[in-house]
This record gives sequence, C-alpha cells and structure tokens, in this order.
Amino acid sequence: MSTHTPNDSRVISLRPQAPSPGSGGAVGAPRRPVGGPQPRASREPLWRDLVGDVLRRERLAQERTLKDVSEAARISMPYLSEVERGRKEASSEVLAAAAQALGLGLADLLLLAGDELARHARSRVVRGRTSPTSPTAQYDGFCLAA
Repeated sequence: MSTHTPNDSRVISLRPQAPSPGSGGAVGAPRRPVGGPQPRASREPLWRDLVGDVLRRERLAQERTLKDVSEAARISMPYLSEVERGRKEASSEVLAAAAQALGLGLADLLLLAGDELARHARSRVVRGRTSPTSPTAQYDGFCLAA
C-alpha cells in the first residue's frame, strides 16, 4: 500500500483579489494559475514591441551588428537586444542613444513606431475587429503623455 500524498500546490497572490460573484470569497476557491501563456484576443501591440521592431529594422537595414550599435550608443549589447525584442521598457535616454547611434532622432524613432501603431489600428478596422466609428479609427496618429 502506498502512502503517496497528492502534490497539491496553491498559488498565494501577493495582490488582494476581489471575490468573484457568488463565491462569497471562500478560502480555497480556485484561482487563475500564475505564469504560462495567458489567452488573449487579438491584442494591440505594446509600445516596447513597436519601438523594438523599429530599432531592429533600422539596424538591419543599415547592415549593422548589435555589437556595433550598442557600442555607438554606449548601451550594453544584451540590454539593447532585450529592447529590440520588446522584453525591456527602455527609458527615453536609452531610446535616444540607440536612435542616435542609428542616425535617427528620438522624434524619428517615435514617429516610425507611431506609424506602426496606426497601421495596426487600420488593419484591425479592415478585418472587422473594430468598428469604423471607433475613436482609434478616426485618428491616424498617437499621443504620449508623461
């Protein structure tokens, strides 16, 4: 006879969670698993992904290596790689340095990323995911506020 006990694990959230309707906030209520892929309906791109794509596309168009651009920008090569892949949210100083190393101004980088965002918004309208009268479909631009 085996004395094997099941390997039950629980996720203890560090953030307070509101009880779901009808659950009464019962202890031991099932929770959403932490980690792993989260299901998403056609999400809008993140700003860091757009900026990273623009940086990588510009670097490759100039046929420059990651090492070359990182040295010119005085940014570590692993960090610049993470920025290009959209894994890191870079500061404006880092973005300006990377843009300058590529012969761009910060405004150029942001405009190119904004164009990508507008293109994505238009493609969502064309595919029928957003109504043509939605606020995102009315404007061909973006605004950043600090």
